[in-house]
Amino acid sequence: MRAKKARRVRGRSREEAAFPVALPASEMPRGYPKMLSALKKRIGHERQRVAFAANTAMIVLYWDIGRMIRQHQDRKGWGSKVVDRLSQDLRNAYPDMKGFSPRNLNYMLSFSAAWPDASILQRVVAKLPWRQNIALLEHLKDEKTRLWYAQETLRNGWSEPILTLQIESRAHERQGKALSNFKAILPPPQSDMADQIFKDPYLFDFLGTGETRREREVEQSLVDHIQRFLLELGTGFAFVGRQVHLEVGDDDFYVDLLFYHLKLRCYVVIELKAVPFKPGFLGQLNMYLSAVDDLLRHPEDKPTIGLLLVKSKNKLVVEYALRGIKKPIGVAHWQTKIVESLPANLKGVLPSVEEIEKELEDGK
Repeated sequence: MRAKKARRVRGRSREEAAFPVALPASEMPRGYPKMLSALKKRIGHERQRVAFAANTAMIVLYWDIGRMIRQHQDRKGWGSKVVDRLSQDLRNAYPDMKGFSPRNLNYMLSFSAAWPDASILQRVVAKLPWRQNIALLEHLKDEKTRLWYAQETLRNGWSEPILTLQIESRAHERQGKALSNFKAILPPPQSDMADQIFKDPYLFDFLGTGETRREREVEQSLVDHIQRFLLELGTGFAFVGRQVHLEVGDDDFYVDLLFYHLKLRCYVVIELKAVPFKPGFLGQLNMYLSAVDDLLRHPEDKPTIGLLLVKSKNKLVVEYALRGIKKPIGVAHWQTKIVESLPANLKGVLPSVEEIEKELEDGK
């Protein structure tokens, strides 16, 4: 009996130590009981709605709690200990509800401050899970950028790890940046959609090393990591095949990578080069697009689009080279992700960017 009692005492001590010590109710500032009562009423009213629209109602509730606390802090100068006491009182009032820890209440404060526009909250932010919203708060300070990632998360269904990966790879700076002739070749709205789908640069952080690095080996590595490759390409790409055979006359040709885009409703031919851009690459890709249109394209499909991925490019040279091309083509460069973003225990284990690029150049 003594041993069991001692374990229970130690258990309570550990549990109590996990949370900050709240001030006694008698020491709380004037107006606190009224605000606590209002919050209890607000939370109780929302519980039924949470049962039917759990996520949206919860996010709006968190925003409201943060707003109410912030208003009292701004007007009456309440300090952090108020949040600690509020956390304890709310958890005592609603022991079956989670989310009222001091840390989460502080997230609610930051959340309400980050999204002051209630219309944006209702239209976009409240439709995202709380973990995704926390990731947006922790990684992004600029409201415009944060809204871009919120909209893309809602549109693409990104999980919290995928959202974090997209933020770390600065997807907002790369989306829609590929050089192309889409506006001159494709009719709207397909041209606008194609412009937004392709990015520059593409980050292939999953590339390993080998004794040599030729284009075929990079290509094989992309196929070996097809899920990561599709994630980098973006939503809507369906993998068709690698080295897809095209017979033109009596000659055989092979497309590096062939995809179908579900929203554009067309094939996408990707040609991969481990060297800087050369205008002649476009002539080859242009011919592949014509062949795919004739040999593979269904009558209801839109014209096939080409994407040329190179190691580097001169923007002006690419723009000049695209002028005479009659098929829709985008040009972007690819690179590996910087090792500094890896956990400290992995640094030095994986090759550096310079080592990978040297292998690519040596293997031409």
